Parts: sequence; C-alpha cells; structure tokens
Amino acid sequence: MEERNLRDKNAIQQLYNDVLPVLAQHIHKNLAPLLPLFENFVLERLLDTWTKDPANPDKEISIENGNIQQLGLRLRLEGFNKVGVEPFDIAKDLLLKLEYSSYTIGTDKNTTWLEKEYMQRWEQAEYEMLAGKWSDELIDEITQRLQA
Repeated sequence: MEERNLRDKNAIQQLYNDVLPVLAQHIHKNLAPLLPLFENFVLERLLDTWTKDPANPDKEISIENGNIQQLGLRLRLEGFNKVGVEPFDIAKDLLLKLEYSSYTIGTDKNTTWLEKEYMQRWEQAEYEMLAGKWSDELIDEITQRLQA
C-alpha cells in the first residue's frame, strides 16, 4: 500500500519550523529597500489555533494534535515616514491553508498561488516566486496608499 503524506503533527512542524523561516528570509531580502521608509518592521509566523477542525470540532487545536487549519507569515510595516505624506501602517499576510492531504499558499483563504503535498521538498524557485509575488502585491498596496 502506498504511504501518503497527510496533515499531521510532523507535517505541520516541518512547515512551521523549516519552510516559513526560509520563506521569511526571501521576503525580508525583497523588502530590504522599503524598510527604511517605515519606523517599525515586524515579520512573524502565524499559527491559527482558533479555527475548529470540521472533522472533530471538540478537539483542541494544536500542532501536537496535528489539526491546525492555517499557518503563515504576517508582516506589519508601521509609521511610513516621508515628508508631505500622512503617516500610515500596512499589514499583509501569507497563508498556508492546510487541507487533508495537501496545502495551498496565497494571501488569503481564497487565493492560491501554489499547492503542495505535505513533506514535499520545496525548490528554491518556489520560495523566490512566492516571495516575489507577495512583495510585488505589497509594493502595489503601498503605491496605492501614496496615490490616495
């Protein structure tokens, strides 16, 4: 019988501990030229422990139980500081929506930029594509704020 990689404790830990930090490094590298424009920069990992598991709504949501529904990265750029522009903050997420046998990556639950199976190796090009696409969207959002 073929062994399938399903959402479980090990798969979630691999994404949280191995994939997200590397993805964050690529994003940080892409954003480096923008960071001096803001007073504060925070890029952190997200772990959704509040969305109940539809298969078992009474079970506690945790990595240990292998039933996390979403995880990802959250960026907060605070205090845009340029003369002649009203200061503003901006936040943006990159979410991994965890299904039973695969997961999708996008900016929200309804956007899919990439789909992967659990424990499937990530290629350098995938990190770069996601970080680039996400950074481009962020730059577009900042540009729109500045033109408003």
